[in-house]
Amino acid sequence: MNEQFSIKDKVAVITGAGGVLGGSIAKSFIEAGAKVVAIDIRQEQLDARVKELTVNGGEAIGIVGNVLDMASLENVANEVVAKWGQVDILLNIAGGNTPKGTLAPDQEFYDMPVEEWEKVTNLNMNGTVYPSMVFSKVMAKQKHGCIINVSSMAAYSALTRVPGYSAAKTAVSNFTQWLATEMALKHGDGIRVNAIAPGFFIGDQNRAVLINPDGTLTDRSKKVLAKTPMGRFGDISELNGAVQFLCSDAARFITGVVLPIDGGFSAFSGV
Repeated sequence: MNEQFSIKDKVAVITGAGGVLGGSIAKSFIEAGAKVVAIDIRQEQLDARVKELTVNGGEAIGIVGNVLDMASLENVANEVVAKWGQVDILLNIAGGNTPKGTLAPDQEFYDMPVEEWEKVTNLNMNGTVYPSMVFSKVMAKQKHGCIINVSSMAAYSALTRVPGYSAAKTAVSNFTQWLATEMALKHGDGIRVNAIAPGFFIGDQNRAVLINPDGTLTDRSKKVLAKTPMGRFGDISELNGAVQFLCSDAARFITGVVLPIDGGFSAFSGV
């Protein structure tokens, strides 16, 4: 590999590492020679992930942490610095939607429980802001570092049925641009903040919305694919290369970008 694309020996903190997306990126980082700090609120999933990451000699540790608890995050940061001396990369992967935060086709906005709105917006927005606040402080002392957030197609244009998720991911996009500017102006060009905006990937959280019990596509899936020029759903592994690129020196003049990885969904008007 061209060295400018390398992330070998970089220390990468990954929130939500016990989940599908966090796990996929964590595995790709281990394969690329990075040192991975897997964070998750669930001990069982975290233990399984670390075992998976280290089975072939990869350097990884797992630390239980809550992205909505500043004290918890500060403890993680202290542990990482004590072990490896620095934090080169923060991947804010923790997030997602809740079943009750998704409106059924026959429901209206007023039918969504307020507590579900708060749960979804808090996890996706503050679950990005709080880790960024803690780990960017470490990066500011080092004068280098890279933060990657996760936005969504819901931040580009309105998607029906997911009001809380849409609002929170739009906030993540704006916060990405704000923090990129803040860090560059006050701490120099060594700290970069970007985001990816995944298109449509079938996972545990959205499977019931996109796939019928008999395995056929739902009406929502058909609408998604009709607006995706590539005509297919993405594979979760297709996010890995973009994330690695944004964390490498090859992207050292890229900051404040929200990169769509969507098969053309965000570019296509549908006509």
